[in-house]
Formats: sequence, C-alpha cells, structure tokens
Amino acid sequence: MKRTNQQIDYLAETEELARFAKALGHPTRIKILNYLENQSCCFTGDLLEVIPLAQSTISQHLKELKDAGLIKGEVNPPKIKYCIHTENWEKAKSLFNDFFNRSLGENYCE
Repeated sequence: MKRTNQQIDYLAETEELARFAKALGHPTRIKILNYLENQSCCFTGDLLEVIPLAQSTISQHLKELKDAGLIKGEVNPPKIKYCIHTENWEKAKSLFNDFFNRSLGENYCE
C-alpha cells in the first residue's frame, strides 16, 4: 500500500509528539526544563546545585532532552552550555496543544 504525503506528515508528527512525550516522562527532566525556562542557559554544574543527583545522572537526563530536541548544548570546553531549543519547544507546544484539544465527540467513556 502506497502512503500519501498527508499520511506521511501525520506519521512524522505522531512520531515527533511521541519523542517529546517520552523525553518529558521523567520528573527530573521536567525540573531541568523548568530551570532552563528561567535561565538563558546553564551548565551541568549549575543543575547540580538545584537537583540533588549525581552529575552522571543529570548528564543522562540532559542527553535524553537533547536527543529529543527539546534542548541544545553548545560545547564550551571543558563544559557544555545548555539552553531550550526554542524552535522545537514551540513545535512541542503546538503538537501537545493539538493533541489535547481534539474533540472526542461521542467516543468517550463516562
């Protein structure tokens, strides 16, 4: 079966939404994003002061957020500076907004 461009776009958006949702699926990642939202940027060491976890654990969470495209990291040896990836953040907000604002119509349980 051949897919139409509309189906391919739909699948790409669904996959992108799932990738963002997975990245947001851990409380520490939410805390990191909340911290970054109030900063222009930060380094891993900055996060160690507000999140009581090992540096390796925070680094793993940063990697997950970066892989999902929600944050970006700029190598500034020996540190990496992190900030919210504005374009992808806006895309994630739009996808979640569209997802949660769909009409359920008559197809829901009471």
